[in-house]
Formats: sequence, structure tokens, C-alpha cells
Amino acid sequence: MKYFVAAGEDRRLPAARQSLRGSFIELSDGVTHYELAGPEGGDTVLLAGGLTVPLSYWDRTAAELRSRGLRTLACSAYGRGYSDRVRATYDETLFVRQLVELKEKLGIKRPVHLVGTSMGALVAMQYAGRHSESLATLTLVGPAGLAPQKVPPHRLLASDLLAGFVARRFGRRLLESHLGSNVRDPQLSAELAAMVLDAYRYEGSLYAFFDTLQHLPLSGRTELFRRAGELGIPTLLLWGDDDKVTPIDQLDTARSLLKPQQCHVIPDCGHMAAYERPREVAERIASFMATRTERQDS
Repeated sequence: MKYFVAAGEDRRLPAARQSLRGSFIELSDGVTHYELAGPEGGDTVLLAGGLTVPLSYWDRTAAELRSRGLRTLACSAYGRGYSDRVRATYDETLFVRQLVELKEKLGIKRPVHLVGTSMGALVAMQYAGRHSESLATLTLVGPAGLAPQKVPPHRLLASDLLAGFVARRFGRRLLESHLGSNVRDPQLSAELAAMVLDAYRYEGSLYAFFDTLQHLPLSGRTELFRRAGELGIPTLLLWGDDDKVTPIDQLDTARSLLKPQQCHVIPDCGHMAAYERPREVAERIASFMATRTERQDS
């Protein structure tokens, strides 16, 4: 799909970055916005976000993990938050390369604990398949990939011309509709929408969103799940019981394919478990990590 700037994208990133929190680093595909925090001696938890969210999505969960002695590395995927809107194919290869290069440039040599949510879970499984030696554990939260095809219909995205038309004409409406189904609590939902939509005022944001929908399939990914389950990486699966985006009825399929060592359903929780229930998500991750470390050391 040809790069475009949509109506309402009235800001440019380079000029805005001086006033933003966090750090920026030049990688092979572009500039990535990231935050690395926590005790230097702690194990590193690498956080991979979903289809729309910036790194600040992880703030509460990351703080909880750090309070448990862990180090956290969160970044905005290309096209999200305040990372570059790159003129490239937005697929799993791009996002995996971003995580690998970020980790390498920051000098993180020890195996990390990779956490992926929604689309980020698909990226995390691809990362695991290509770089299993660099992972200590894998945590998937409400993973995408097992749902039947949803709007926007694939046939509208198969053609660059049609995809560009839909993106320009209906893109913001589709984005806001997607955001509205993520979180159960109205106040949290409004906060999340404000966080995401602020970043979508930067040029190239809707282009990145729709190019991702074109090139990173969010359904029909059973083979990816199966391959991840065969890697032998200690895996934790978390799911909100009221998830409207990746419904809980997909849990049994995910379990049979992934064969996780632990699986937990989080009560009274929608799709954005790390945003809605940060303390419980962090506790589940930290406890799982500790259990795996104890077993490896014994």
C-alpha cells in the first residue's frame, strides 16, 4: 500500500520527541521509542504490545514487575506510539527484527522473559521460533490468531488500491471501533483511547495500522501456535474471561496447541489484561518466572 498522510494527522514526530519521556534509538528500519527501567541485576522482561498501543500501555504492569525486582523493557512498535512510521512492510519480520535489534543495541545478553499481548503475542511466537536460545520464558496474553476473519474483510485489504481507499475514508472510524471493544471499564477504556489516539495524530499512523492489517494475518494462525508449542520454551498463557476481541472460547484451542506449563483465566477482565489487571498479570508472570528459575537452578 502506498504511504499516505490521513486527515487529522497534523503532527510530525521528530519535532515532538524532545518533550517526550523515555529514550529513542536508531535501528536499521528507523527510530524506536523505548523505556528500560528496573534493577540492573534483575532479569529482563521484554514487553511486546498489540495492534495499536504505545509503550505506555505497559506502565502499570511494568511498575508492578519492577517492584518484584525485575527489569522491564517496553517499546512502541514501528507505526505505534512515538516510534517511526517506516515506509516498509508491516509484518512479523519487521517487528521481530525491531525487538532483536533493540535488545542487542542495549547490550542485553542474558535470555529475556518475553511477554506478548494480542498481536504482540503473534510477534512473540515468531520471535521464539527464530531466536529461542535468547528466551528464558514466553508469556502470551489474550493472543490473536485463532479468531475467524473479522471486519475489515480480507478482500478489501488484498488490493493496495482498495486498502488505501478504506484506510483514508473509514480508517479512523474503524480504529475507534476497535479501541471501544478492548476494555470493560468505561473510564479505563476512555484513558486507553486517549493514549492511543494522541499518537495517531502523527503523520503515517493510519498507513501503518492498515499496512499491518494487510501483511500480518490476525486469524488462521494455528500453525504458528503449534510450532511455538513444540519449541520447549516454558510458556505461560493468560486470558481475560470477558475478552471481546480474542474470546475466551478460543482458550482450549490455544492450550492444546501451545501446551503451556501454566494457564490462568483472569476474572472480570476484557482483552487488555495488562492494562486492566496489572497487579494480577505481573504477579502471574513473576511467579511463573520464579518457578522456572528455581527448577533450572535445582
